[in-house]
Amino acid sequence: MDSVNAPVAATYRGGMTDIGDFARLIAGDHGLCVVSTLRPDNTIHSSVVNAGVVDHPLTGLPVVAFVAMGGSRKLANLRVHPRATVVARVGWDWAAAEGPAHLVGPDDPVAGVDTERLPLLLREIFTAAGGTHDDWATYDAVMARERRTAVLITPERVYANA
Repeated sequence: MDSVNAPVAATYRGGMTDIGDFARLIAGDHGLCVVSTLRPDNTIHSSVVNAGVVDHPLTGLPVVAFVAMGGSRKLANLRVHPRATVVARVGWDWAAAEGPAHLVGPDDPVAGVDTERLPLLLREIFTAAGGTHDDWATYDAVMARERRTAVLITPERVYANA
C-alpha cells in the first residue's frame, strides 16, 4: 500500500449505521453524490445527483434523498428494483448509504403526500443538498413540468472511511 492510500485504508470503518457520516460530507461538495441502481438485466447503472439527508415525510426517520427527473433511467430502475446505493465524496473522505428506495412523485403517488406537500418535499430535498433558489414559484413550476420525483433511501447500511 502506498503512503497516499494508507490513511484511507487505516480509517475505514465498514458496517457503520450512522447516517451522520453521510450528512457531514454533503456540504463539502454541493451535495454531489453518485447513485447506483440495478438495471433489469442485473447490471449497475450509476449517475451523479445532488443528495441530502432529510426526515422521511411519513416515518420521520432520516433518509438520504435526491430529486429525479420524471422519465429518467434511474426512476425506471427503481420502480423494478427499489434499492439504491448513494455515495458522497469530498477529497479522500467518502460515505455510502444503501437501502430500499421509496418514490414520491406525480407518477408515484403516496398516501399522506398530497399535491400541496410534494412541492415542499422537493424543496426540502433541494435545500438539504445545498441548493438555494430566489423564486420558489418558478422552481415548483419546473419540478411539476419535469414530473420530478423524490427518491428517499432508507439507510440499512452506512459505511465510510472518515
